[in-house]
Amino acid sequence: MRIDRNTGLVLEGGGMRGVFTSGVLDAFMKHDLYFPYIAAVSAGACNGLSYMSRQPRRARISNIDMLAKYDYIGLKHLVTQGCIFDPKLLYDRFPNELVRFDYDTYFHNPALFEMTVTNCNTGLAEYLSEKSGDRQRLTDICRASSSLPYVSKIVEVDGQPYLDGGIVDSIPVERAIQMGHEFNVVIMTRNRGYRNNSRDLKIPRYIYRNYPRLRAALSHRVAVYNAQLEQVERMEDEGRIMVIRPLKPMEVGRMERDVKKLEALYEEGFSLGEQFCTK
Repeated sequence: MRIDRNTGLVLEGGGMRGVFTSGVLDAFMKHDLYFPYIAAVSAGACNGLSYMSRQPRRARISNIDMLAKYDYIGLKHLVTQGCIFDPKLLYDRFPNELVRFDYDTYFHNPALFEMTVTNCNTGLAEYLSEKSGDRQRLTDICRASSSLPYVSKIVEVDGQPYLDGGIVDSIPVERAIQMGHEFNVVIMTRNRGYRNNSRDLKIPRYIYRNYPRLRAALSHRVAVYNAQLEQVERMEDEGRIMVIRPLKPMEVGRMERDVKKLEALYEEGFSLGEQFCTK
């Protein structure tokens, strides 16, 4: 596929289902396929960082190899650190010690990389980027974009409180269009036709009691996500976007710990990414 300045890349989140995205992006890097603009959410933001730093397999190692070794998902981390994913390991030891992140390559990459976050004060999505060289701010934005409500601490960036961007904008294709990218490639982590069958419930006042607009956003989360899924399928059918998504039935959960399932989903992503690059 030919990529020009009007082509954007959109990366959905999905927790551990994001290994599919890391597989697709590794295939992209194998074929030197890069985009001038990327809008990413949650796990998509984490995977997108390794794509921006031109580090093939780094996301795979972090998401699969290191999970088997360090078991970084669990209630023990929620109790001891306030997050169900071990934040000390993921946002400190991984990038700075165990699976070193190439900050220099990232900051010299001319592409614009925006990570979607939800402002807890306003209940609205914001799209933050960091290219000035501030490593801590870059880490904080990624952590905020990936901080799931209820099982993660609120993360402060530039004096503002943020949580997972997927609360409000799980698939930021409209943002990519607003930024001038008329055609977009969207990497999804759900099969076509998927809809969340959960019911939206009004969030009690004692939860996030200082953030009423966040509670309102959380109370409509399912409806908003399903509407976005419908929009993506409609735009795909109209030829306005190209979607890469899992074709096999999804067996990986948001907090999946089964390494074999994760490896299979990564390999599916890599295979579909290769097919996309060699069309």
